[in-house]
Amino acid sequence: MQRVEATEFGDSSVLEVTDAEMPDPGPGEVRIEVEAAGVNFADIMQRRGHYVGGPEPAYVPGMEAAGTIDAVGEGVEREEGQRVVAMTGQNAYAEYAVADADSLFEVPESMSFAEAAGFPVQFLTAHAVLHEWGELEAGERVLVHAAAGGVGTAAVQLAAAADAEVFGTASTDEKLALAERLGCDHPINYEQEDFREVIADETGGEGVDLVLDGVGGETFARSLDALSHFGRVVAYGAASGEPGEVDTTRLLFENKSVIGFHLGNALQRDPQRILASVPELQEMLVAGELEVVVGETFPLEDAAEAHEAIENRETTGKVVLEP
Repeated sequence: MQRVEATEFGDSSVLEVTDAEMPDPGPGEVRIEVEAAGVNFADIMQRRGHYVGGPEPAYVPGMEAAGTIDAVGEGVEREEGQRVVAMTGQNAYAEYAVADADSLFEVPESMSFAEAAGFPVQFLTAHAVLHEWGELEAGERVLVHAAAGGVGTAAVQLAAAADAEVFGTASTDEKLALAERLGCDHPINYEQEDFREVIADETGGEGVDLVLDGVGGETFARSLDALSHFGRVVAYGAASGEPGEVDTTRLLFENKSVIGFHLGNALQRDPQRILASVPELQEMLVAGELEVVVGETFPLEDAAEAHEAIENRETTGKVVLEP
């Protein structure tokens, strides 16, 4: 079978297509014939060597794989041919991938494999940072950075469904039009406007109640400026490559909160807190109340191009590899 390996840390050129033997599922595992593998910014951070606790080269990237069960390991009560999507942790950039049977979600016939590959990381993250960590309430104001990205498109929809007033940032009018279609009330082009000024104008200087920040760096600092008293920021990534810095004195006197979230760590330590949202999310997706926005698909052998497109901010929604 073919798979993509990150041979060393570096730019996208370190991703190479290699031949490998078919993996065998162990006890409690299944083997999936992969039809679509999700590409996440975390894959890029791992490839650069900037991901805390990330894998050491050489390794096969990819945190989520959708396809059909090809073989089952001992003790697994699953059937071959079943349509599933799995959170693999790694190894999804391949024609076949092994996954823990407990990490599987069934894929309804109404959903394509590309859409299924965009479900686990994006929607579980978005729901958690909005509700379980962000404690969003109806009528509150929320700011979603990268509102046309994978997590962003999910978060905009979920925030709108919760009757929040949604502000969203993106770099182009095309991306902002997508965010607006999904439920963003106040689309902001951060290349042309200072989101702090827009929020101050739209809220009478009060600010937003919740910020979802996967960017870090200067964006994180400005997000604190846009936050209302008693507001909170949930930091779930650092796509800028720079961490956000917190002045605790400012938090104290302005009664603001900063909360950290990492999907993988949360799943390891308290999986039920994360997975409790799955039935509701799946029901909303099947009912057409939510959609997985698949921006671009690339052949497996073009994984490097997929990474470059994300890094160059050329994509919207979920980017998917198709073996």
